[in-house]
Amino acid sequence: MTHGFVLLLLAVLSGGPAHAGTIYDGAWSVVVYTASGPCDPSYRISGQITDGRIYYAYGSIEVSGQVAAGGDTHVHVTAGSSHGEARGHMTATRGNGSWSGQGPDGRCAGTWVATRPNTTGN
Repeated sequence: MTHGFVLLLLAVLSGGPAHAGTIYDGAWSVVVYTASGPCDPSYRISGQITDGRIYYAYGSIEVSGQVAAGGDTHVHVTAGSSHGEARGHMTATRGNGSWSGQGPDGRCAGTWVATRPNTTGN
């Protein structure tokens, strides 16, 4: 599995401009850790949640998911023949969970942690 596939998993919190639809909406910083498989050890990205919706598309990469009202989070990732998912739980300021995926080099799995870089005004 290439590091590009794990970068897709990092995009789980990317989306459009944020507005006050849910307590989860706004900017987030996510760190993804690999526990098993041929992926790089960790990655960090920044992104947005809008109306509790997680969505990102660029070329053949598509990330879609949702943060439910109670904080349960589920995300699907596809990029060509590679695919994966992330599950977890979020609060208004933090989140964590697990992820797994299948790419051309094999299967990887691990955990993710999300934090809000700035919660003022949210």
